[in-house]
Amino acid sequence: MRTPSSRPAVVLLSGGIDSTTTVAIAKADGFLPHALTVRYGQRHAIEIDAARRVANALGAVKHEIIDLDLRTFGGSALTDDIPVPHGGLTDGIPATYVPARNTIFLSLALAWAEVLGAQDIFLGVNALDYSGYPDCRPEFIEAYQRMARIATKAGVEGHQRLTIHTPLISLSKRQIIERGRELGVDFGMTLSCYDPSPAGEPCGTCDSCRLRAKGFAEAGIADPALAMR
Repeated sequence: MRTPSSRPAVVLLSGGIDSTTTVAIAKADGFLPHALTVRYGQRHAIEIDAARRVANALGAVKHEIIDLDLRTFGGSALTDDIPVPHGGLTDGIPATYVPARNTIFLSLALAWAEVLGAQDIFLGVNALDYSGYPDCRPEFIEAYQRMARIATKAGVEGHQRLTIHTPLISLSKRQIIERGRELGVDFGMTLSCYDPSPAGEPCGTCDSCRLRAKGFAEAGIADPALAMR
């Protein structure tokens, strides 16, 4: 039987604070992180560059970038001609929700996990800061995990009993940042903005920028990504 230090795990990586910290946690827990990033037609596609930096810096065994253009469907401020909100944190399900995104991403991770013989997927969802997103809730993760265990050849034949790890799901942004710092994460290489400039400068006013700024302020430290600009 494999020990944790020899167990591969698929980690969904966007290049933001949450997914970066999740990669670091998976590695600290003794897993061999295989990073999976999706270029899905998001307006902030510059985050792919951040994901590459993170995967390299944190020692991902492999980093796969998949092209899957969700602009075909649209329906989100990230993939359609819908303005990104800049008026403050929104209540309810925000315009930046991408229809079924985490369901799609987890399906890709599940496929790769089966090929790798992996029993573990890590996902940096957070139910406190992103409670408006239906696919960040604990009940969604629990339901998906139950489904995933009967959805693959490896699962049906008893070779895989998948666990979806969500180590950040109940943490505040401040706690996530503090946990990342404990693990030596350099947040200067991350990107969180939903509506960056063509040069990659964060807008500072979208929901994601505001949550990031709030987290660093509450942690009492300067955002290193801003200090580098």
